[in-house]
Amino acid sequence: MLDAKRGRWAVAAMFMVNGFAMGAWAPQIPLLLPRHGIGEGAMGLLILGLGLGAVSAMLFAGRLIQRFGSRFVLTGFATLLVPVLPLIVLAPTVPLLALAMMVFGAVAGCMDVAMNANAVEVERRLGRAIMSSSHGFWSLGGFLGGSLGSLIIGAAGPVTQAGTVAIVMALTVMLARPFLMQAPRPASTEDHPPAALFPRAPIVWLLGFTALLCMVPEGAIMDWSALYLTDELGLPLSAAGLGFALFSGAMAMMRFAGDAVRNRFGAVRTLRVSGLIAAGALIGAAVAPTPALALLAFGLAGLGIANTVPIMFSAAGNLPGMAHGAALSTVTMIGYAGILVAPSSIGFIAEHAGFRGTWAGLAVCLIFVAAMAGHAKVADGVRPH
Repeated sequence: MLDAKRGRWAVAAMFMVNGFAMGAWAPQIPLLLPRHGIGEGAMGLLILGLGLGAVSAMLFAGRLIQRFGSRFVLTGFATLLVPVLPLIVLAPTVPLLALAMMVFGAVAGCMDVAMNANAVEVERRLGRAIMSSSHGFWSLGGFLGGSLGSLIIGAAGPVTQAGTVAIVMALTVMLARPFLMQAPRPASTEDHPPAALFPRAPIVWLLGFTALLCMVPEGAIMDWSALYLTDELGLPLSAAGLGFALFSGAMAMMRFAGDAVRNRFGAVRTLRVSGLIAAGALIGAAVAPTPALALLAFGLAGLGIANTVPIMFSAAGNLPGMAHGAALSTVTMIGYAGILVAPSSIGFIAEHAGFRGTWAGLAVCLIFVAAMAGHAKVADGVRPH
């Protein structure tokens, strides 16, 4: 049990490393445009390449985890992630920048699957949920990477920031690696045949689609809440980021509390109530007459959405009869596709239906999540070995 408790904090450190890298990357984005003489459109395509690299690589993560174990895969990709930000910052040409960003996405994506798989293993050993707070550590890492990274860029420049981030990540990975949990290896390949690139079990795709519906609203609020608040509700531009700030802050707080909630009420009830809270919040955003009420609605949406994705990942990692990591990689891939789908599709819908209709439509997605909550009951199948 002591090893499991240490493993719990070790995998939390890995979640924080992944979030720290993504947070530190964000303040570098505006600096790349003048450095390479590119515009916002080209930068958007480069960022899309990063996302596509992540989602594509997730397809193969499950097979790697089955063959080598989540601990080995997690430490390997965490180590590969360390030098990626300096490579992006030091890329001398746009083609090399595009390649570095795709590598960034692929490595971070595979690490994401492996750290979720390792968190599932810790849940099994401890016999209780730890997934929500693990994702809370990712949010904390993103906050620290973004805020401290911006300060370092302002004080010492982008190259120094990238190097400092790499050093912090390397030290954290080195300290956490010895304490990560390792899943028991299967006795034979006959017991657990190699994971198919696309699992055929319908439940895997249902969980993945449900995870996608959880993540699309997150991406929509991230990308479009500021425009809605300023253009339709008259919020000053200086406060445009408050919608996503309140959303992400509420999400982080609820994720740290989410494990206790799930351990108390179970995955199904937690998912169902969370989906309904988030749906109600987005309906509130759709009908809000003032910026203050819309901001309150986005904060409530963060509370509701916070625990949905961690529950879906726990459910995928505990599906009976599935090779370790196989279902989780597919569900993760489909779910994170929602972050890629949201910016373009939401913009198209909003152009024709308006943002109020868009938020109402996203509320319907979350009502579907609540209706499908019964399929997440396997998330509670965590038992100590």
